[in-house]
Amino acid sequence: MTASHTLATDDLTLGYGDRTVIEGLDLTLAAGRITVIVGANACGKSTLLRSMSRLLVPRAGRVVLDGKEVHRTPAKELARTLGLLPQSPVTPDGITVLDLVGRGRHPHQRAFSRWTAQDDAAVAAALEATRTTELVERSVDELSGGQRQRVWIAMALAQQTDLLLLDEPTTFLDISHQIEVLDLLTDLNRSRGTTIVMVLHDLNLAARYADRLVALAAGRLHAAGTPEEVMTEETVRTVYGMDSRVIEDPVSGKPLVLPIGRHHATAGTGAEPVASSAPGQAGSR
Repeated sequence: MTASHTLATDDLTLGYGDRTVIEGLDLTLAAGRITVIVGANACGKSTLLRSMSRLLVPRAGRVVLDGKEVHRTPAKELARTLGLLPQSPVTPDGITVLDLVGRGRHPHQRAFSRWTAQDDAAVAAALEATRTTELVERSVDELSGGQRQRVWIAMALAQQTDLLLLDEPTTFLDISHQIEVLDLLTDLNRSRGTTIVMVLHDLNLAARYADRLVALAAGRLHAAGTPEEVMTEETVRTVYGMDSRVIEDPVSGKPLVLPIGRHHATAGTGAEPVASSAPGQAGSR
């Protein structure tokens, strides 16, 4: 079990240029649990993760890790505790899978220090966990989207941080690999106590895998709590501008969202389609 760390935002306001994306956000993430952030496009999910990992300086307020502002913490020091897998990571030209995954060990290496057996073991374990061992000699540029995503996840795992932030880690993956990745993150959480914070678009996978859900709407916190507390028809309507039915998932017992559109609804659903979209629907942040 890893040591517990407290990651929180205090009256946090974030933006780009003259546009405010997150405003006045107070949020404390549960240590040692899996938290999934959901919300419509452009509501601030990715922006929030970027600020929590020190990549975006707040306009106001602060992000605090164990009582210390992350933006006052040296990058390498922070990277030994907190790792980030961004939404669209940039792959260096011509880099091999082994070299990319090995970069996850950089925060643990001192100046002039040598690669150690511990580094080898961490990389090997990350490759095995993501089923990418057979790809080690290939260039990342040659891989499919799904293979590339698994390699980036392997790099994040090789970093062996106590907190791991992932922005849409199931992007480019088919459904079987989505489940495989989410099961892997759950194993990591349960075996090491790693705090997992991730953004997911699939509401049903979010509800199934999260211990805690955070729903953002137009840059503000709409709801936070257990999946049963957060994933309600009212939340779906407010956050996504969409009517739905929320029932019990027969597999997990968690909430299961059934969207109601303009077509294919049986008589008796009792819902009129919502004409207006959720605030900030355009965009991808």
